[in-house]
Amino acid sequence: MLIDFFFTLRKAQVPATVRELLVLLEALQQRIAFASIDEFYLLARLCLVKDEKYFDRFDQAFGHYFKGLEALDGFADALIPEHWLEAEFLKNLSEEEKAEIEALGGLEKLLETLRERLDEQKERHAGGSKWVGTGGTSPFGHSGYNPEGVRIGGESKNRRAVKVWEKREFRNLDDSVELGTRNLKVVLRKLRKFARTGAAEELDLDDTIRATASNAGLLDLKMVPERHNAAKVLLFFDVGGSMDPYIKLCEELFSAARSEFKHLEYFYFHNCVYERLWQDNRRRFDNSLDTLDVLRTYSRDYRVIFIGDASMAPYEITSAMGSVEHMNKEAGHTWLQRVTDTWGKVVWLNPVPKKHWHYTHSISLVEQLMDGHMYPLTVEGIEEAIRTLSK
Repeated sequence: MLIDFFFTLRKAQVPATVRELLVLLEALQQRIAFASIDEFYLLARLCLVKDEKYFDRFDQAFGHYFKGLEALDGFADALIPEHWLEAEFLKNLSEEEKAEIEALGGLEKLLETLRERLDEQKERHAGGSKWVGTGGTSPFGHSGYNPEGVRIGGESKNRRAVKVWEKREFRNLDDSVELGTRNLKVVLRKLRKFARTGAAEELDLDDTIRATASNAGLLDLKMVPERHNAAKVLLFFDVGGSMDPYIKLCEELFSAARSEFKHLEYFYFHNCVYERLWQDNRRRFDNSLDTLDVLRTYSRDYRVIFIGDASMAPYEITSAMGSVEHMNKEAGHTWLQRVTDTWGKVVWLNPVPKKHWHYTHSISLVEQLMDGHMYPLTVEGIEEAIRTLSK
């Protein structure tokens, strides 16, 4: 059975290996999961999925194979119009009325009946006992009551649903979907480097075993310093103007980065980096920072991430006095070159879709100054940037 399940995962493009399958088999032999489909699901996912971005694919393959979750060929989110699930009222039933409502009889019967309803239903229903809708006593929909139903949309009220049909927790971790704070954290976590610093506080089990064996079996404890998050990151955010549509996206990236990196500093600029940076947009004119001081302050082991659309007049990059806000004595490309010379590990994340980059000359200029290390602000793009910074 597990061999077929393994091939189902592979068909769903979950990169599980034979070695991981053997680990799962060994865990089952040790009865880590026994007589429980929920325990087996968690154990199988732990053993076979090594990257959270594949959790959604695993869920679909698991449900398809074991017939317990949404069948891949039976349902799709687009089958049910959203207005069918808009609750207008909640029907309050007495205990006597609830007792008269019959269950359909098991998950398989529920799913079979749901397919039939979806084939037949042509419009929205509310307050009934048969169709997919809201309120009422139908086993399909939400905001009503049924002793055994499939909740579709809405929120749990009576906690009677045997199946909940809604977006899965990890669906938005796929490479091609919109970003969110959670999956940004998952991607940024790959940049974190852990180093052992400080006093010896943790037991080094391997070294303790070796030392004890060499000491004729007499216990010889070996300690090592505790591991700390040692990644150092500088964030440079482009703000204002053409970046306004990306404020929410940048806020999500900033929030994720602050939670993942212990050593994090951030600065703002507009369009291109010049002689002044700032950390408070409300006081950018009276409390700015000298860019040269920033270059001198942070050591070379920092990784630098620019976030901006790189969309501006080309002379803001190529010419002195080219800034739209002030008379800069040195061209923007001079300052960007100083940044790359100072830290070495520098990438640029661009929220503009990559297919549109060639329409804007300034994007090409900045990409050249970054030695080609400009990436789209998507999960896949950030993963590529992290790989560059981790080399």
